[in-house]
Amino acid sequence: MRLGITMFATDRTMPVHELAVAAEERGFASLYLPEHTHIPIARTTPAAATGAAGGTGAATLRGSNGDQTLPEEYARTLDPLIALAAAAVLTSRITLGTGICLLAQREPIVTAKAVATLSQLSGGRFVFGAGYGWNVEEAAGHGVSWATRRDLVRENILAMRELWTAEEATYKGEFVRFEPSWAWPKPAARVPVLLGGAAGPKLFAAIAEYGDGWLPIGGAGIREALPTLAQAYESAGRDPSTVTVIPFGTLPTPEKLEYYASLGIEEVVLRLPSAARDRVLPVLDEFGGYLG
Repeated sequence: MRLGITMFATDRTMPVHELAVAAEERGFASLYLPEHTHIPIARTTPAAATGAAGGTGAATLRGSNGDQTLPEEYARTLDPLIALAAAAVLTSRITLGTGICLLAQREPIVTAKAVATLSQLSGGRFVFGAGYGWNVEEAAGHGVSWATRRDLVRENILAMRELWTAEEATYKGEFVRFEPSWAWPKPAARVPVLLGGAAGPKLFAAIAEYGDGWLPIGGAGIREALPTLAQAYESAGRDPSTVTVIPFGTLPTPEKLEYYASLGIEEVVLRLPSAARDRVLPVLDEFGGYLG
């Protein structure tokens, strides 16, 4: 089983390019970074489960409603594509991915260009983990209608695929429209799109239509969900054996990793603390003990 890592990378944590080098040297398979563009102070959206992507900072942010706190790293998160570009030029084997990119909050043509460029810089090692988001106020700052954000993400991904693959790309949807256009560079390799989110028919239908796999945050309930995901693939006319499932943000134990292996899981992404080098490297070395 391959093991990857994720960390809430900020301006106060171990630099991403140094972490990528350290992870590659130790034999980890992948490095994924989350995304938040900003955190509105006035927030009524209940805080997401902070354990999934490494929300372990001691300092917290309290919204103006007074009763919802978030780890400080949510407001200090680096842009994942730029940070991974720095990692790409100093590594040669490790997979680099977003976990996850809040795609409803991004303009698709510019994002497609950034992803293609990162794919080129990394020699095709980029994996695009994308999701719909949980913070209503954050999305509103980008003009996103919460009710239609899933439809927007779908069109953004389909439009980006067109830009990545077609010599003359065009897309005409409800939210995304552009006339026949040239757009280079193309990615150095096909960009896998993995969708994050809770198990359910809506998410699995989306993965089967326009994705390549699932990033279950935390990994709970995977055994029960796998048959439903397989059925969604079959309904879409796709081979269920081709779907990628990567439990994400896991705190490892031998029993947990053995359980994932028994389900046929081939990669698990482990959660590092959002912290400086002197706290991160000992945990990275500890996790290295699980590498085969």
